[in-house]
Amino acid sequence: MIILAATPIGNLGDASARLREVFEGATVIACEDTRHTANLLRLLEIENRPELLALHDHNERERAAGLVERARHEDLVVVSDAGMPTVSDPGYRLVQEAVQQGVDVTVIPGPSAVTTALALSGLPTDRFSFEGFAPRKHEEQARTYSALAEERRTMVFFEAPQRVEATLRAMAEAMGAERRAAVCRELTKLYEEVQRGTLTELADWAAEGVRGEVVIVVAGGEPAVFSLSDGLGLVRDRVAAGVRLKDATKQVAQETGLVARELYEQALAEKG
Repeated sequence: MIILAATPIGNLGDASARLREVFEGATVIACEDTRHTANLLRLLEIENRPELLALHDHNERERAAGLVERARHEDLVVVSDAGMPTVSDPGYRLVQEAVQQGVDVTVIPGPSAVTTALALSGLPTDRFSFEGFAPRKHEEQARTYSALAEERRTMVFFEAPQRVEATLRAMAEAMGAERRAAVCRELTKLYEEVQRGTLTELADWAAEGVRGEVVIVVAGGEPAVFSLSDGLGLVRDRVAAGVRLKDATKQVAQETGLVARELYEQALAEKG
């Protein structure tokens, strides 16, 4: 069996009893950085000394099949340096291979920078999307943020500290300077900090420099509100372009949330 185990994202006190129990009984642990995991075992005072195997972005593809085969015969614990494996961390290809080969996978839940930042942000939490790290190239990044400008859900991003200001300014340009957001840094650690404000305000704050692990949470876009007059204008444009009146009112109703019958009747009244 493969056991995906969430590890603390900062505060060692967040290590669960289940995590400690699994570490104590593990014979082999696949980890993002063997030195980091060895130090974690030491800090948690784990007396067991399991075999540590490196599993990271550069070798996961070629190691996945072999590790899955090994997991048929013994439990394979999988950890990343912090948080849940597979979430912007190694493990996805391993799980994909395990599913294809019929090897069981289970999870020991625990700390997550995504949900921790979301809860602290003060932004809506009922619906959200995790966007990971944005592309590094300016053109690709601009396209990404422009595509997300209409996203209604709260969005969660990871970012490197030295790129926070530039990222916030790019977001402000694509999504609007007044879009609400929060920058969460060093979550669960001694110097945990949450800054809330508009994208522009936060970019100005970040200009002084940001340190530590960073999560950016951005409010979703507000839905456009169309009046009946707006809708009739759109209907007129489509009719002028050759669309039948009934078809035009249906299309505009779907796009704006207005009632098709009201649009149709008003359009007919204007004709009369």
